Formats: sequence, structure tokens, C-alpha cells
Amino acid sequence: MIEETGIVTKIDGMMAKVTVQKKGTCEGCAAQGVCETKEGGTEIEALNPVNAKVGQTVKVSMKPSVYLKGTMLVYGVPLVALIGGAIIGKNIGEAYFQGTSSDVIAAIGGFGMLIISFFGVKIWTNKAEEKIEYKPVIEEIVTEKIERRE
Repeated sequence: MIEETGIVTKIDGMMAKVTVQKKGTCEGCAAQGVCETKEGGTEIEALNPVNAKVGQTVKVSMKPSVYLKGTMLVYGVPLVALIGGAIIGKNIGEAYFQGTSSDVIAAIGGFGMLIISFFGVKIWTNKAEEKIEYKPVIEEIVTEKIERRE
């Protein structure tokens, strides 16, 4: 399990917003769709089966299979599209564009497929954000909220 510790900032039914400290790995994370970067850290939307309250410190976890699937999709699909588009472009350039360098057609094909794959990945991530099985889960309450005395 991929685990983070954070503070609950908002409750909305069975969902909770949890602020966790932003790390260097956040930039390339496959779960960016469920995070919102703020000044104090990263805000994650997570399922709240333990009924945590605002102000409590909680442990949030995400299944490794979901993380790996997202990583493969975000990085693997565009890479395969770039290489596949370049190969197809090279073959098309050699067969149909005799007066033009096939390398130019290969570059256009590769980058064209790369751009198309980015749109496909974006559509998939938007649909995946809505599915419960792809959301992080609050596993336990680490500390109770701190009462302020005035």
C-alpha cells in the first residue's frame, strides 16, 4: 500500500479532503487527478469509512495496483504512441512521399500520435476520477483533533 499521513480539512458525505505534505514525487504522480496542489501541501480527495472529522490526522492509502496502472497509462501509452507513430510515419513516407525525407514524415507521425495519446489519457483519467475503486481511502485516525483553548 502507498500510504501518506495528512490532516482532514473538509468532510462531504463519505468523502474527505485531506491535506498531505507535498513531495518531489508529486510532480510525476499518476494520481494527480485526485490531488489539488495548494500552498500548505497537496489536498487529496479520499473515501472516509472511519468517519474522520475535520482537524484529525489520518493515514490515507492507495492500492499499488491502481498506482501502477495509472503510471503505465500516463507514461507508457504516450511512449508507445510516439514510437508507433514514428514507425508508421517512416513507412508511409517511404511509400507515398518520394520527394520528401521519410524522417520528416516519421517525426510528424510520431509527434502526432503522441499528442493524440495525451488526449486519450486525459479522457481516461477524467473517467477514472469518478470511479470509487481508484480513490484513496482513509485507513485509520492517527491522532484526534487538537482542541484550541482561548
